[in-house]
Amino acid sequence: MAIDVLLGLQWGDEGKGKIVDVLTKGYDIIARFQGGPNAGHTLEFEGIKHVLHTIPSGVFHTNAINLVGNGVVIDPVIFLKELETLEKIDPTARQRILISRRAHLILPTHRLLDAASEASKGKNKIGSTLKGIGPTYMDKTGRNGIRVGDIELPYFTDKYNQLVAKHKQLLNNYNYDYTHLPQLEEEWMEAIERFKKLQLIDSEHYLHRELKAGKCILAEGAQGSMLDIDFGTYPFVTSSNTTASGACNGLGIPPTKIRKVIGIFKAYATRVGSGPFPTELHDETGELIRQHGKEYGSTTGRPRRCGWLDLPALKYAIEINGVTEMMMMKADVLSIFDTIKVATHYKYKGEKIDYLPYQPDEQFLKPVYVELPGWKTDITKLTDYKDAPKELKQYVEFIEQQTGVKITIVSVGPDRAQTLRL
Repeated sequence: MAIDVLLGLQWGDEGKGKIVDVLTKGYDIIARFQGGPNAGHTLEFEGIKHVLHTIPSGVFHTNAINLVGNGVVIDPVIFLKELETLEKIDPTARQRILISRRAHLILPTHRLLDAASEASKGKNKIGSTLKGIGPTYMDKTGRNGIRVGDIELPYFTDKYNQLVAKHKQLLNNYNYDYTHLPQLEEEWMEAIERFKKLQLIDSEHYLHRELKAGKCILAEGAQGSMLDIDFGTYPFVTSSNTTASGACNGLGIPPTKIRKVIGIFKAYATRVGSGPFPTELHDETGELIRQHGKEYGSTTGRPRRCGWLDLPALKYAIEINGVTEMMMMKADVLSIFDTIKVATHYKYKGEKIDYLPYQPDEQFLKPVYVELPGWKTDITKLTDYKDAPKELKQYVEFIEQQTGVKITIVSVGPDRAQTLRL
């Protein structure tokens, strides 16, 4: 009987999907606890790449149930397209997918509001994926939202029309053209009828029943800790709690049931969208990392901003999550460098500090680096960590010493087989 939480320690895109896929054999249930189709979890095995947006990353394993928890926001159109793609690979996939009735639905007007709001910000854009995530969470906290369970009720259409009327008023305030809304609504309503046929459950009761039966659960987060609505680089964040506390709210589980908190991070750092990024490289080195690491958003296709590993930010994420072990991704990307830089401190308002301050804006803060030797060799074919170059082992040991947390997996390529256990 155990719940382990797996989450990202940076600005998302750390490789959580691959690790969930690798770890699923040890769990009975994989449960997504927050976010929506703005997430892009990439998995690769047998030479084929798969990208999941809402469905948990354990779905390719027949031993595990995959639950979309109450903290997730769901676009039924996107969800069903994702499911159809899965069923071409495995026709039995839907039998292993459960959806919480308490999860909120993304309406077509949520997507329009997202686009209108982002356009109104001009050069101060947050970098939204325009999937309607923010407006949906706003309706959730504003107590106006529509939940999955509502589609089974006789007054669903009335509730939908009331919320859409409110959204139209807001769109009018933005002077946003929504003449194409009827076509979007037709597709959405068709998806709702098909969505009703999926396995919709009271997920909090289900999870507690399974826990009592001795089942092991892995809670899967989306985005990253530095995008948490409370503790991320606000306002350039997502609209949900991406940190460990979000697993409790997003699944209905008590903190006393959590055993391990597994933190995933890249051997360097990336960010999509706007906002502070202390170690960002605006030079040829940053471009080399982007090209070698194929750093383009799996949801949006946008080029990711790239930089060196930021230890003060990593230590901050470890603290707020209570991380018990870490897993380092994309070590192979750094194989091209003779030396590798790591930020250990910041210069902040004339002081040298080793923590992430309230305002990590580049006009106030500059990273302080140490330089470590690179391994400068192809590590993608490694199958045992003991055979890894000593420079890679030194890099891992340095991070462990600086953070005080053990690294238990090093990823040396995108395929599930390219995973070294320490």
